[in-house]
Amino acid sequence: MKEHDKQSEMQVSWIENSDSVSRHFQFEPDGRLSVKVLDDARPVHQRVVESFLNKFFPSGYPYSVNEGYLRYTQFRALQHFSSATLSVLSTQSLLFAAGLRPTPAQATAVSWILKDGMQHVGKLICSNLGARMDSEPKRWRIFADVLYDLGTGLEVLSPLCPHLFLEIAGLGNFAKGMAVVAARATRLPIYSSFAKEGNLSDLFAKGEAISTLFNVVGIGAGIQLASTVCSSMQGKLVVGPLLSIVHIYCVVEEMRATPVNTLNPQRMALIVADFVKTGKISSPADLRYQENLLLPGRLIKDAGNVKVGRAFHKVVKPSRLPELKEIFSEERFLLNRGNKWTDMILERNATGEDALRGWLVAAYAESMDKYSYYESNASVLQDAYERMNSIFTPFLSELQAKGWHTDRFLDGTGSRFAW
Repeated sequence: MKEHDKQSEMQVSWIENSDSVSRHFQFEPDGRLSVKVLDDARPVHQRVVESFLNKFFPSGYPYSVNEGYLRYTQFRALQHFSSATLSVLSTQSLLFAAGLRPTPAQATAVSWILKDGMQHVGKLICSNLGARMDSEPKRWRIFADVLYDLGTGLEVLSPLCPHLFLEIAGLGNFAKGMAVVAARATRLPIYSSFAKEGNLSDLFAKGEAISTLFNVVGIGAGIQLASTVCSSMQGKLVVGPLLSIVHIYCVVEEMRATPVNTLNPQRMALIVADFVKTGKISSPADLRYQENLLLPGRLIKDAGNVKVGRAFHKVVKPSRLPELKEIFSEERFLLNRGNKWTDMILERNATGEDALRGWLVAAYAESMDKYSYYESNASVLQDAYERMNSIFTPFLSELQAKGWHTDRFLDGTGSRFAW
């Protein structure tokens, strides 16, 4: 009885009335919050919309996610719809091509096994590129879908040369295998950029729910097309490229809407360039449409034309090493200014903050060299280094307040050094 009384005392409940809905809330003894709808006088369409949001959007939406999530989700849904539709057409083509082969059923089965083996080879090759995917998840996500569409396109074309069924299907699955690994590897950093309240699991679950829903819808549309417009090869040659264009366009728009908040060479250069020009620090949402998704390694003049990750022996001549070590004796980076760009090399344990310090020095050196005469690179680097030290603490604080993660610098497979 005493235990029952204690549990009763721990149960706290109340009733809330809002938007024509009456809900009963209660804290269970284990700390969980249970909600029960007592009365709902809203129109049916409002209840349907709320039910959809609860099933396919994170709890607390839109306040629990970062800017851009709705646009990302809209294009993600259309992307999965077009991809699933195209997949049905490619599977139909493969089956048609396999049926035309003048071989026994056993040989066809072996061909399918070998074809799937090529997909596993593609997965193994792409798995070695994980560090680069961390650095440029948007670029690799687009690359994954381009690869996937190339593989699917080969499958669609397979009935045109049934005698090469195994070769074409194998090559198609090789491309799709690489695409699957790249798409899965980049999924986590993309979802993480939207997580605002530590709700990564909820974001992931709801995102996969939307993908599943529109994959099913896309499969239905693909079956309809396969039995009507695309029942002939001519129909596939018209509809297939159109679906692929829609697919790639949607992926590009998804990535443009994603405010990735980790530091890589391109995002760091954009942050520093904006700060040097305007004195303001851009947020991840501000920079998302400035990123070049196809050529992320471009040099940005206002950020010092910095190249990062080149091998130490290619960057610093032995005769210059003592001079640079003296300037940056307390740092975990070295800068070497050239005629066309500035090389930055990082120590093995350098963080995002170290890379930021180096980038700011390079940017200040570039701006100071425009308007002043310096006898040597060493003197301009020394003055730029002192200027960086004078502003770095407030700069870093505001950067972190904007939502940037400064604990790591994702430079892909860039070379680092250790003394």
